[in-house]
Formats: sequence, structure tokens, C-alpha cells
Amino acid sequence: MKTEIRNFAIPVTLIGGGALGADDLAVALALAPRLVAADGGAAAALSAGHMPEAVIGDFDSLSRADRDRIPPERLFPISEQESTDFDKVMRTVSAPLMLAVGFLGARVDHQLAAFNTLVRHPAQRCILIGPGEVVFHAPPRLALDLELGAVVSLFPMCRLTGRSQGLEWPIDGLEMAPDGRVGTSNRALGPVRIETDGPGLLVIVPRSALGAVTRALAPGAVGAASMPGPGPARA
Repeated sequence: MKTEIRNFAIPVTLIGGGALGADDLAVALALAPRLVAADGGAAAALSAGHMPEAVIGDFDSLSRADRDRIPPERLFPISEQESTDFDKVMRTVSAPLMLAVGFLGARVDHQLAAFNTLVRHPAQRCILIGPGEVVFHAPPRLALDLELGAVVSLFPMCRLTGRSQGLEWPIDGLEMAPDGRVGTSNRALGPVRIETDGPGLLVIVPRSALGAVTRALAPGAVGAASMPGPGPARA
């Protein structure tokens, strides 16, 4: 097994083996041109005419035929079965931003596992792109330029508190929890500011806000997408 971690200086598109919309990959690659696949996501990449720069996972969802099409130096097997392939990528890829497609819109258990992975790696800036929405883990301070009336759902994956500006229903003074108060179907009054007192808050906004979310999570990184990035770094 390789002991390398992939380091990228520019945003990365991550493709999984779940439901993939007709334009999901193209939308992500336009903002994040380096392509990494999580296990079976490599098959979807190949079908779309793209060769991933790295394929990471236990390879239980990747056929031998597709695996043989990928140069061996681009395969990064991690055989343990205690984590998902998404988690394996999140802990072995370093990038200023990741746009993940093929993780939402199919099996509910896979989506819940993806949400779990987001909060287990709070330092990673990763956006899950779905059919109509995008989901990401809120950093300690978040500033989003949203349109008036845009739906903003806040879902806590643990007990937490925070403050907000620009939401129709502020979260100031509220304790949020997965088995208590949640913040779905809130609305933006314009630009939104959210602060949390700890990790664990998922933010769900319309897919049309993807550009605003990328700018909020990785200022300047998307603008540098045309610049070449480095190769693998030895861990």
C-alpha cells in the first residue's frame, strides 16, 4: 500500500460512486479542475471521459476492468473496512477546497455517512453537490452572500450554540442538537453571517449558491484554478 498523501494547491473535484447528475461533474470541474475518485467513482469518471489523478479507497466497488485502465501510480488502495471511501479521501488529500459529486441523491445511509465524514474532518473545506442543494460543514465564522429569500437550513450533528446575522430566524441564544432544536427552512434576508462555538453544524443552501459558498470557504482559491498544482508528497 502506498504511503503517499496527495497535496494540491488548487481546488479538487472528488467523484464518488453514488448518484451523479448529468452536469454535476462538469459543474465541479469548472471550479475545481483536479480530479480525484473515491473507489467506484473512478468508473463514473472514466465513463465521462476523464482519467482521475488519484483513486483512493478499498477498491471493493471498482471492477478489475476499470482498475486496469488506470495507471498503477494513480491507485492508492487503503484496505481497512472501518471507514468509508469518502473518509479515506478526506484524510489523505490536502487541498484548499474540495467539490464532491456522487455522494448525495441516492441511498440515505450513504448520505448520512457522508454528513458524518464532513463533521469528522472539520478542517477540510468540502462541499457536497446534490441535485438541488449543496451541503458543507460550517467553519467557526462564515460569511455568505446569498440572495434575498434563499433557503438556509442549519442542521447540527452535535449539541452546539452560535450566532447569526441576516437570517429571518436568528440562532442567537439557541442550543441546537440532532435530537433537539434544528434549523431547517430558515431564509436569508441578504448576506448571512454565522458563528459557531464549536464544530458540527451542517449548512444546506440551494445549488444556485454554489459560487457564493466556494468564495466563502476558499477565498481566492477558485480564481487560481488555472494554475498548475504539485504532485504527491511523501507522508
